[in-house]
Amino acid sequence: MAPNMANAFGILGNVVSFLVYLAPVFMGVFVHFSPTFRSIFKKKSTEGFQAIPYAVALFSAMLYLYYAFLKKNGTMLITINTFGCTIEVVYLAIYMIYATKESRVFTTKLILLLNVISLGLITLCTYYFAHGHLRVNIVGWICAVFSVAVFVAPLSIMRQVVRTKSVEYMPFTLSCFLTLCAVVWFFYGFLIKDYYIATPNILGFVFGLAQMMLYLVYKNDSMCWNQQIQPAEGDSSKDGDDNHHQDKSSSNNQEVEVVVVN
Repeated sequence: MAPNMANAFGILGNVVSFLVYLAPVFMGVFVHFSPTFRSIFKKKSTEGFQAIPYAVALFSAMLYLYYAFLKKNGTMLITINTFGCTIEVVYLAIYMIYATKESRVFTTKLILLLNVISLGLITLCTYYFAHGHLRVNIVGWICAVFSVAVFVAPLSIMRQVVRTKSVEYMPFTLSCFLTLCAVVWFFYGFLIKDYYIATPNILGFVFGLAQMMLYLVYKNDSMCWNQQIQPAEGDSSKDGDDNHHQDKSSSNNQEVEVVVVN
């Protein structure tokens, strides 16, 4: 019974995580947010978007892929993290095409630091200095600690929501999907008794729930604020409209998307 339920949660986790990975392209269908890469394609510019979330997501997927190959019955992790590696590489390639020279240099250094040097050291050290179950435990702990660090990242966005009283930076649908993702992978890890997967997702669920509660608290304030900043008269000057549009663009550029799939 337990293995069948674990497989069911694993499949569901793959489906939800698949949708989360595609959020930068298609999430605008569900929320009033400009999806990152659709915006980049349209304007032929990264416009201040940063590659950090995608480099981190690639590192996470590669790290969990390594862990999945070390442990027994890691098929569910292998499938979704293989897709994750592929889609993040595509995102980063698109970003590099439209980014400025400075952003390309920074992104290249970041990828080398995370996905070549850091992952390479983890792989080499665990491969040569740890064996069998000890190797699995070490890599599992590294994955769990990294997941906790990433799950804490939304604190900066939550603080910004409280400070600005605006949920513009925190789409509800994405928060909902990330919370659901954490719940599903928690039960998967719990049922297969892999606490390196289950434990970090408890924190993911807590922060996801907190984000949705913040959204419900401040969504009305955000709507009122948006109404206040609209031009009071239909014949407002073009400069005012341009400034308003520029401010909105700057706000959207602060959108942060970090995806960690266990």
